[in-house]
Formats: sequence, C-alpha cells, structure tokens
Amino acid sequence: MELNQTRSVAILIAALGGEGGGVLADWLIEAANAHDFPVQSTSVPGVAQRTGATTYYVEIFPVARSALAGREPVLSLTPLPGGVDVVAASELIEAGRVIQNGFVHPRRTTLIASTHREYAVVEKAAMSDGRYDASKVVSAAQRLAGKLVLDDLKALALAHGTVINTVMFGAMVGAGALPVSKAACEQAIRKSGKAVEASLKGFEAGYALATEGRAATGAEAETETRKDRSPALHPRVLALPAELHDIVQAGVAQTVDYQDRRYADLYLDRVEAVCRAERDAGGGPAGFRATRETARYLALWMSYEDVIRVADLKTRKERLARVRREVGAKDGEPIVLTEYLKPGLDELCSVLPPAPAGMVRRYFEKRGKSFNIGLHLKTNTVSGFMLLSALRSLRGWRRRSSRYRDEQRLIGEWLAAVGHAVPASLELAHEIALCGNLVKGYGETSERGHGNLKKVMFDLAAFDSQSMSAAEQAARVRAAREAALEDPEGRKLAAVLGLKAPELKAKPMRFVKKKDIAAAT
Repeated sequence: MELNQTRSVAILIAALGGEGGGVLADWLIEAANAHDFPVQSTSVPGVAQRTGATTYYVEIFPVARSALAGREPVLSLTPLPGGVDVVAASELIEAGRVIQNGFVHPRRTTLIASTHREYAVVEKAAMSDGRYDASKVVSAAQRLAGKLVLDDLKALALAHGTVINTVMFGAMVGAGALPVSKAACEQAIRKSGKAVEASLKGFEAGYALATEGRAATGAEAETETRKDRSPALHPRVLALPAELHDIVQAGVAQTVDYQDRRYADLYLDRVEAVCRAERDAGGGPAGFRATRETARYLALWMSYEDVIRVADLKTRKERLARVRREVGAKDGEPIVLTEYLKPGLDELCSVLPPAPAGMVRRYFEKRGKSFNIGLHLKTNTVSGFMLLSALRSLRGWRRRSSRYRDEQRLIGEWLAAVGHAVPASLELAHEIALCGNLVKGYGETSERGHGNLKKVMFDLAAFDSQSMSAAEQAARVRAAREAALEDPEGRKLAAVLGLKAPELKAKPMRFVKKKDIAAAT
C-alpha cells in the first residue's frame, strides 16, 4: 500500500494490559524521530493488567522537519473512523472492536491482528458456551481491511521468548504500512535496552510473516514431524461402539488424572450401563447420542473442582512451565508467582467427613455467620508450595468427604433419570443427559447449577407419561435447560417450570475509609 506523503500516517494500536502496547508506541516514536519526522501519540489505558483493553494512537507526518521550513503540522489526538492507516490488534476480539468502531477501511487501512483469544470475563462467566464467534471477526477483517496480516502472533512471540508487541512491530514494517525504515525500527528496539536480542528475533519473525507469509522460528524455521501420541484405547473403551471411543477415552483420562484408576472404573461402569440401555432401545443408528452426552458431562462432573483439585493443578510442573513461557522468563531466571485464594465455609466443609461438616454448617448457620480467609501464597517459595502440596496430598481422603458423598448422590439421581427415560424416548434421554451441563464451576456458580438441575429433575418426575407425552417432556426439559444456561439469576427457568421467581439477593454496599485502603495496599 503506497503512503500518501501529503498527510500524516495514523496508527492505532489495540492491546491488552501487560502486552507492551505502550512500548510499541515508544518504538514508533523513536523510529520517527530517527527520520526527523514530526510525531505525536496519545493513549487510553485499560482498567487492569491482562484484562483492560488499552489503545494507543500515533500520528507521524512523513516529511523531515528540515524540509518543512519551520512549519509544524497539526496532528490529531484521537483516531477518526475511516481515517486510520494502520491498525495493530494484539488479540482477535480487539481486532473486532476496532473494526466495529469503523477504524478499518478497505481503501486505506492495513490491519495487523493476532488470531489467538484472551477470553473476556463475560465469556468466562457465561453458564453455557459464552465465547464470541471468532469466524465473524475473521470474515469482517478479510472483507474490510485494505491489506491484512492475520496469524497467531502470540504463539510466534512465545516461540522466540518475547512479547507479542515485537512481532506486531515487525509485521507493521513488513507490510509496508509505516513511513519509517526497518533499520530505524531495529535501532529503536536496541535503544530501549530491554530484552533486545529476544525483541529483535520477534521483530524479524513478524517481518517475515508479513513479507513472505511464513512464521520464522529462531534463525531458521525448524520443521518437526508430528507423531501420533494418542494413547492406546482402554480395553473397556474399545468394547464400546466406535462412536463413543473418543469421548469415553477422554473421560477415562480425566477421571484417572482427577482421582485414580478405580474412579475411572466407576466412570466406565456408569457409561456402560447407559450404553447397554440405549443399545437395547435401538439407539445405535442414531449414534448413541444419549450415551455420548452422558459420558461427556459425567467425566466433567465427576472431576468437580474442590480445594484439593485446585491445589493439584496449581502445583503441577507443566503449569509452572506454562507460566514461565507466558511471562517470557529465561532458563534460570527467577519469577515470583502469587496465588490469590479465598477459602470459606463451603471449601472447609467440602473436605470434612459428612458428620463434622454438618456440625460446622449448623454452628455457623445458627449464628447467621460465615467466613472467608484471604490467602496470598507465593508458589515460588518453599512454604507456599508446601502448603498447596499438603492440600494436594488429600486426594486419597476425597472419598470420605461430604462433598464427594453429595456429588455422587446427585450424579446417581441424574443417571437414573437418563436410564429411566431411555426405553420411553431416546430424545428425552438425550435432553436429560445434556442437563449435566448445568453443573459446572465452583462456589456460587456450582451451587446455582446444582439447584437448577434438581429443579429440572423434580419437574420431570412431576409429569409422568400419563399426563405428558415423551416428546412434550423432551421439549420441556430442553426449554428448561436453555433457560437455566441463559439466565444465571434463575428467573427464566422459573418461568418455564411455572415456579415462583427467585427473590433478588441483597448485596450490601461497604464504605471503606481512606486510611483502611492505604493499610490494605
């Protein structure tokens, strides 16, 4: 894309906190100064590291000051829709945001965007799959950008031990979208004096991606032959219909990882029972849909998250290695990793045996109290790691806990409902199996999901085959499940089931004195 020398070049950087968007803007300014070009930048910071969307706007007038005879161009402080030459987005939905706001124009804009996702809070908090449809953003980018560089820039950055801003910088230069030379940009990186070698490698990888359409790794691209590392099928999985092999094998791996092989055998016992019932009912031609969804959500439910599981995941070698990769720590370079935990009454009672757990709950309920303990554990220290390891070691105790008893009891009721429905209607059995998706998460989310499932199963038992046909029951269960997933407050579910709408929960507002805030920080 040819640059118009009679006007300034407008550059918009859309990044997340902690991704080096500000550093990238500084590099652009330094490169422009190297050419003696007038340059100006502004920024709108996000609300928090790793979550706040941060935008940087840079304008470069591509004429040296010596040729301006003392005149100075008037540069804008804010981007205008349709008036941006270069947009660099560090994440796919950030690219969608700038496209939606009209900053990408087919006759003017070069768009540099990463295809990876950093999920927003609203996506993670959704009761069902709350992820945005990424294909719509990709389609819009292909249709609206004058020139497009679209790839997983984060993966490319990690491969070079650097941050994504370096790859974005190289791609901007490689796409011919900037009025500054490659040499000036490389010198700007060197002048910053921070992680220079890694940054230059990331810059070169982005440049190669934009100019040659390839992702360079290291000095030259290294090709590795991917071998099929899929484990051999469990003998009992192999005996199941082929349609179930992938999902049940994954369920076996999940339950073994969560507890032990005996727990995986319990999982297989339950799946096999549903499979036999569905085979007898003629569900084979339909692909054993009820068994497949039962196997999927049963594995997830049997691997419910408790403090033991959380401690286990946080102390795994792979997780610590992943954190080092994400922050770009070099071999031998120390990192400080702080875990923010807030265990409360539910977490305590979940690991106690049923009788003591009941006593503790009654004690606090009688006094109308509860408790939460805020813990900041540094996993990189011996004491912090040992405390989490001690919690992890309670895995063998889990079967004696009150939470285990409660979960297995409700799992049994759900499976019984699926099995009871199979002879009457495979469609109804399939819908009940899908209701396993209601149970997920932890804390209030888990409690709400359990309550919703109980309501659906109670409603199902209230309408037997004499008062409602199997098809009507299936439609009612489907509507209830979709309502529960759509509305976390439970009002839509109550409307579908004809129940009283739940009362709004009061959330008290707490005023904190300034001195208390200072003490807390």
